[in-house]
Amino acid sequence: MTIRMAIPRRVVVAAASAVLALVGAAAAITPASAASAAGYVALGDSYSSGVGTGTFIDDGTSCQRSVYAYPSLIAAARGYALNFRACSGARVPDVQNTQLGALSGSTRYVSISVGGNDAGFASVLTECAKPGWMSNCNRAIDGAQSIINGSLPGSLSSLYSAIRNRATNATVVVVGYPRIFNGEDCNAGTWFSPAEESRLNATADLLNSRIATAAANAGFGFANPASRFIGHAVCGNPEWLNGLSWPISESFHPNRTGHASGYTPLVSPRLTGNALTVDASVLAAASASAGALAAQQRGYAEADASIQPKDFVKPDLSTAPAKAAAAKAGVDLTSRVSIDAVDAAWSKAQATAAGFVDRSVDRAQQVAGEVKDRAVEAGGKVADAGRSAAATIGSWGAKAWSAFGG
Repeated sequence: MTIRMAIPRRVVVAAASAVLALVGAAAAITPASAASAAGYVALGDSYSSGVGTGTFIDDGTSCQRSVYAYPSLIAAARGYALNFRACSGARVPDVQNTQLGALSGSTRYVSISVGGNDAGFASVLTECAKPGWMSNCNRAIDGAQSIINGSLPGSLSSLYSAIRNRATNATVVVVGYPRIFNGEDCNAGTWFSPAEESRLNATADLLNSRIATAAANAGFGFANPASRFIGHAVCGNPEWLNGLSWPISESFHPNRTGHASGYTPLVSPRLTGNALTVDASVLAAASASAGALAAQQRGYAEADASIQPKDFVKPDLSTAPAKAAAAKAGVDLTSRVSIDAVDAAWSKAQATAAGFVDRSVDRAQQVAGEVKDRAVEAGGKVADAGRSAAATIGSWGAKAWSAFGG
C-alpha cells in the first residue's frame, strides 16, 4: 500500500481491518461460475484504472489497475466477469488500438472514461501548479480547450462507433470527469490561484459536455460525476480527490472513497440498473479478485507497454528555469513569503488580462493583502520583491501591484 505525504488535510480511508476479516470468507469465483457470469469490460484511462487508490494489481504493466476502482467494485458486487482493460495514460487511440479487442457480441456491460489525456490535462495541471511568475496557466488551458472543442469530439465519435460495432449487445456507459478543485489550494507545494481553479473546473465541464454529446449520439449512457464530487474535491472535507500526494502520480485522482462513494453509486445504476453500496463484503470480494485480474491482464502486457502514464509533475523551484524566472520577477527563492507574494500579484494580473475579474480575483487581492501583512512582519522583503515584479511585468505588474496598495 502506498504511503502518502503528510500534506495538510489528507484523509486516509482505513477499512483494511474489516476487509482482512472478510477476505477469508469471500466466495471465490469458480471456473463454472466465471463461464456463466455476465461479461463486463472496463475501458479507458487512469480515472477508470484506479490511479489514486494507492494499491495496484501486479500485472506486469504500468497501467496501475486497482481492485478498489469502480469497475472492480461493481464487478465484485454484481458477480460479473471483469476484463479490466482500463490503463493509466490511455488516450483515444490507445483505447482503439489496445483495448477494444476485449469486446465481443457476448459482452454485456462496458464502461469507459477517456479524453482527459487527449486534452493534455496532466501537463495543464503541471503548468498551472507553478507560481504565476514562472508559468502561463491560461495558455495551457486555452490549448486544452482548443483540443476539446476541435479534434476530440470526432475522435470520440469514431471510438464509440467502434465499441458498438464490437459489443453489439452491451449496455455502454461513458463516464466523465469531476471538477478537481473547490476554490482553494491547501497544498504547500502547489500554487493554483482561485481564478486558475475556476478555469480548470470550467474546462472539466467543457470536456464533460463534449463527451456527453458524443455518448448520446452513439446511444450510450453518460455518468457525470461533477455534482457528486461537490464538497469532496481537492481540499474538500472529506476529500475524494487527492491533492498533491506521494507518489506524485497519485495526485489529482479519485482516492478509494472517491471510487466507492463517488463513482460506484453514480455508474452502477446506469450500467446495471441498480445503485450499489460499497460495504465491507464488496471490498473483500474485490480484494480477493486481485490475483485473477493480474493473471488475466498479464496476457495484454505487450500491448499495454505502448501506453505511457501521463503524470502530474510537482513544481520544482530549484531548476535553472525557475531560478531565471524568479530573478526576472524579483522573487527571493529563500523566502516563502516572497514566493507567495509575487505569485499573488502575477495571478491577479493574469486573471485581469484574461477577463476573470470576479470573486476569484477578489480572493487573489485578499491573499495579496495577507502576504503584505506577513511581509511587514518579516521586515519588508516582499515589498521590494513586489515592486521589482511590478516593474518587470509592465502593465500587468502595475495592475497587480494595486493589490499591495502600491
